[in-house]
Amino acid sequence: MTRVNLEGRVAVITGAARGVGELLARKLSARGVRVALVGLEPDALREVAGRLHGESACWDADVTDDEAMARVAEEAEERFGRIDIVVANAGVATGGPFADSDPESWRRVIEVNLVGSAVTARAFLPALLRSRGYLLQIASLAALTPAPMMTAYCASKSGVEAYAHCLRAEVGHRGVKVGVGYLSWTDTDMVRGADRDDVMRELRQRLPWPSNKTYPLGPAVDRLVEGIERRSAHVYGQWWLRGMQGVRGCLPSVIGTVGQREMRRVADRLTGMGTGLVGAGGAADEKHRTTVRH
Repeated sequence: MTRVNLEGRVAVITGAARGVGELLARKLSARGVRVALVGLEPDALREVAGRLHGESACWDADVTDDEAMARVAEEAEERFGRIDIVVANAGVATGGPFADSDPESWRRVIEVNLVGSAVTARAFLPALLRSRGYLLQIASLAALTPAPMMTAYCASKSGVEAYAHCLRAEVGHRGVKVGVGYLSWTDTDMVRGADRDDVMRELRQRLPWPSNKTYPLGPAVDRLVEGIERRSAHVYGQWWLRGMQGVRGCLPSVIGTVGQREMRRVADRLTGMGTGLVGAGGAADEKHRTTVRH
């Protein structure tokens, strides 16, 4: 598949303050891409911008806010003259038994990961249609396989995968390509935050190889960059995820059986598990919502 020269292109990255978004911004910038950084932490976004190689700008915005994202899209296109690439990367997570989950945190995972991705695409689609650009939707291994203790995250990533596939069919004839990026457990604040809970960490470590490993961030982001260069429909942050596509139909039954066994094993340790959003990104989101309410 032919690679597109990214020199001089303009990319918008949501969730750009850290992790996948931050490193992706740096790697795209090194290829001559001008970058618009979007997130909830203006100070962190400015620090990221200061490490980039070329032109960049920051916007403090909640991806679930239609008006705010429409403003960002208008201002970013005015600032850079065009938008060629949009990476819908912003995401949050929570873990633990569904029966004990905090309804607000559970709902927020769906809002940010699924609704926020759709809001992002809706805001930037007019600009992408003008440039015949590329939208990369970041999904997850959680879109390919269910997992106990991760109901909100799996639901959101399964939903966002389906939405992106639908959108690809709608806009492809108008020159816009849509890709889905799949990442397994990757060394980010979100994964490290989830691992702070003993039960969640143990359950993950007991998954079958290679899904029980934490993978370095750099190679995964390199694969995302390559997918952007190729305007790929599917981008796999770890090599083995491509193979999961062929067996995903069998996984709900397998996980349903194995998961019951694992839940019985840890049942007496589930009381008192945290129910909020995990990691530094989750803390930033909760701080943002608290500020908005007051």
